[in-house]
Amino acid sequence: MISDPELSTAPPPASARRRLGEILVERGKLDQANLDRALRLQGESGEKIGALLVTLGLCAQRDVTEALATQLGLPLVEPGGYPEFPILEESVSARFLREAHALPLREDEAEVALAMADPTDAYTIGAFEMVTGRSVRPMVAIPTELDAALERLYGAGKSAVGQLIGDVETRPDELSFSADVQQLKDLASEAPVIRLVSLLITNALETRASDIHVEPFENRLIVRYRIDGVLHEVESPPKRLSAAVISRIKIMANLDIAERRLPQDGRIRLRVQGKEIDLRVSTVPTMHGESVVMRILDKGGVALDFHRLGFEEDTLKAFLDALMQPHGVLLVTGPTGSGKTTTLYTALDRLNQPDVKILTVEDPVEYQMAGINQIQVKPQIDLTFANALRSIVRQDPDVIMIGEIRDLETAQIAVQSALTGHLVLSTVHTNDAPSTVNRLLDMGVEDYLLTSTVVGILAQRLVRTLCPQCKESYVALPELVLQMNLRRYSSEREITLWHARGCSHCANTGYMGRISILEMMPMTDALRSLVMKHASANDLRAEAIREGMVPMYEDGLRKALKGVTTFEEVLRATRED
Repeated sequence: MISDPELSTAPPPASARRRLGEILVERGKLDQANLDRALRLQGESGEKIGALLVTLGLCAQRDVTEALATQLGLPLVEPGGYPEFPILEESVSARFLREAHALPLREDEAEVALAMADPTDAYTIGAFEMVTGRSVRPMVAIPTELDAALERLYGAGKSAVGQLIGDVETRPDELSFSADVQQLKDLASEAPVIRLVSLLITNALETRASDIHVEPFENRLIVRYRIDGVLHEVESPPKRLSAAVISRIKIMANLDIAERRLPQDGRIRLRVQGKEIDLRVSTVPTMHGESVVMRILDKGGVALDFHRLGFEEDTLKAFLDALMQPHGVLLVTGPTGSGKTTTLYTALDRLNQPDVKILTVEDPVEYQMAGINQIQVKPQIDLTFANALRSIVRQDPDVIMIGEIRDLETAQIAVQSALTGHLVLSTVHTNDAPSTVNRLLDMGVEDYLLTSTVVGILAQRLVRTLCPQCKESYVALPELVLQMNLRRYSSEREITLWHARGCSHCANTGYMGRISILEMMPMTDALRSLVMKHASANDLRAEAIREGMVPMYEDGLRKALKGVTTFEEVLRATRED
């Protein structure tokens, strides 16, 4: 029997509800000025306020959905709440579910639980009641999670990316890379292409990606996200859309879409999900078109806190001792993408006081910091690291940060700046702290200048951190404990390590986020003596360890025993035997 539609689980009448915008403002997810702006636009467009806030990038979709659930007094569907197999498959078509943006979660003799992007849609609720002969209990679903569940359960349909691809009606010859520039502009300005590129960026943010790779090959266009340092291939547009998608990205980054033979660099500034996002865009010509990489710089997602970056107490003390020197050169070293810049910004944040003048020379300026004068290198007008440094020394700074020491000229100016009473922070590309000394000597820096200016060298790598929801402990084998001498780090009878298991919370990877493993080598008198003798990196390392340096590999083992990461991750990052 069909039950009365006025259920206790139905949304309260509109007159009894609190306003959605007010809930978001109370929760700190939205400010009043942006709410007023959205309400004015709503008056013109007639669009629902929640959808409008997400479209304008003023709020994250999850925040709006959670506020909607509160407003309506309805439960929110958790990511693990979607069914493994379709429910009511014989009664309700997949097409209707997609159009209604709804999905049955479970059923019994009296009731059907229905996930809905819009739980106030009385037509859909009524249709389900009529078809099933049971009452419907609406539940609020996050639209992206609902789309993913619909795609998983009814795979013959199209995902959000697939739907947008289908909207682009083009002929293959129109999208070739020999296309006229005006054609490319027109194609890149089509609404479906704009939405497609926006969706690729939004999906990357939702999956915590640090980079988006758009790579054209002979027969396909591949899109990959780098998540926690590892690349994952995602659903990609077809090859015929390569030119349109890449041209759209270049237009957003203010690049020359007519120039497809030379590399270009640009920047995109967006407000997505209520956050300010910068994307650093790099294009290079390849055999089958232009490869594009977008580095996502989330200003709000940078943790300028040494402990959150992975500094243990002993490493932090040694680093801060060097950082608080009145003058000298403090270097941070490691491969590309090892978190060096974030460490330097955290150091600058510690030094940034009203009585300290800080100047930086960077390529590019990744994060803008209040109170710090930041200079963007522009080689095309001959504003190089070396030329900029010559000028900024005359600006009377207390602290100078150089994005990277790449050549002898930059290194010499850094050393001269330290000799004239400045504290200089910079990065070098080497594998560990001791080998940085040899790298500078190989560049041509005089040994006596190096020993009199360098106050310390920090080396680092990034390792993935275990997902707190699903990590599993296990007892390490006695052979492994003996081989790695793990007794040094624990007095327990049984040494415990951790597995990366995988769950819906971490996309079944077992990991969520990254943390640094570090080694800090202060420049002591004994090390200076070895540098003057041009000792090898191994000799410098042995002396530094004798004086208390904790090697990067051992710092990683300490974190593995604490359950922060896995033993395998430490081996992968350090490649120690």
